Amino acid sequence: MNAYRFSLLGAKLAFLPSGALWWADEALLCVSDLHLGRSERYARNAGALLPPYETADTLARLEADIARTGAETIVCLGDSFDDLAASAGLGESEGDWLTRLMAGRRWIWIEGNHDPGPVALGGTHLAELRRGPLTFRHIAQAGATGEISGHYHPKARLAGRSRPCLLHDTARAILPAFGTYTGGLGAADVALAALMGPKARAVLTGPTPRAIPMPR
Repeated sequence: MNAYRFSLLGAKLAFLPSGALWWADEALLCVSDLHLGRSERYARNAGALLPPYETADTLARLEADIARTGAETIVCLGDSFDDLAASAGLGESEGDWLTRLMAGRRWIWIEGNHDPGPVALGGTHLAELRRGPLTFRHIAQAGATGEISGHYHPKARLAGRSRPCLLHDTARAILPAFGTYTGGLGAADVALAALMGPKARAVLTGPTPRAIPMPR
């Protein structure tokens, strides 16, 4: 599997080209900030009209990662829907698709700031998940160790092109947004610089994940 491999408090992790995180020893696949239903929310609130294809694209990429890894546990690290109403606004085919992905797996929805949890869809709903040496939550906490979080949608630039990226150091990892219609925060932003250690790395998504020193 083409991936960037690193360890966090002894947990052997792999960052996949898509922006997902794979923990093989636990058969656990983690994705953050799917923001499903963003185009529906924009239309509902009379905002910019976006082509309504992002949910299908996001689910297709997630399905491919599940098939590739054989994941038994899926952790959605918050902001899985663009707001709580967006989970009810899923089209029938998209709702059925998500139900098929969830079937036979432990599916964990972590509470985000956009959505407290799509309870009607089933699965397990938690504010955070502790598993082995790692804690999965939506927003990073200062001073935490062994933390996997999302929220910030980090991005970094290489050769003039900006891409979503993973940030990691010896204490934490911050995942990029997995959703198709998501913006991003530059890795050099003060909010991220304050969280990450001086030797942190930024790992850009793409066919071959590329690690660079975190921009400061």
